[in-house]
Amino acid sequence: MSASRAWLVTGTDTEIGKTFATCVLIHAARAQGFTALGMKPVASGLETIDGKSFNQDVVQLLAASSFDPGLERLNPYCLRTPISPHLAAREENIHIEFARIRQSFGELAQRCDHLFVEGAGGFLAPLGEEVDAPRIAKELDLPLILVVGMRLGCINHALLTAEAILSRGLRLEGWIANCLYPDMVCLYDNIDTLRHRLDAPLLGTLPYAPNAAPDTLTHLVTLPHQPMS
Repeated sequence: MSASRAWLVTGTDTEIGKTFATCVLIHAARAQGFTALGMKPVASGLETIDGKSFNQDVVQLLAASSFDPGLERLNPYCLRTPISPHLAAREENIHIEFARIRQSFGELAQRCDHLFVEGAGGFLAPLGEEVDAPRIAKELDLPLILVVGMRLGCINHALLTAEAILSRGLRLEGWIANCLYPDMVCLYDNIDTLRHRLDAPLLGTLPYAPNAAPDTLTHLVTLPHQPMS
């Protein structure tokens, strides 16, 4: 079960720019003439403005997508508390069911050319008692794109994450370097180290640009197996 192309976007940790990178990838696919959607199976943390509650990551994915597929499909599980999803689900007495995620994925996959499924937290962070990113990737046959938050320790985190992906028989199709700070020491030396040590192509480097719109950065990334222009 898959769209024309579908990927699971994971990260080296939480708060390292997975959602932003996913939005850039969605816009990059759209710029090439594809219909593209972003999906976040499980999200935790709601904000309330003018009496309406929403998850910021989900709002950004929806805004980047080619069309509105319905929030219940794009985000089957939206939890209130901004903590690890499995803990938020336990607190709210919600059972995260993989079957519901599979169904939503299948419905979205039939409606678009490219589908980007964003995880929550790092690759091994549990999403529910029986659901995590490795299971989603394996059972939905999704190759992975790894977002590396460029900061001190990122080399170790990236290599450990890649090892965890490959040891499970999953495919790492590429990685994105996301710059988290304006003045990281030896930034490009770190990126060069990862280029030589990760067995996957660098799909792009996103600059430190906290106010940038994701559709303005599409020229900085490429989709897996497609050459940079």
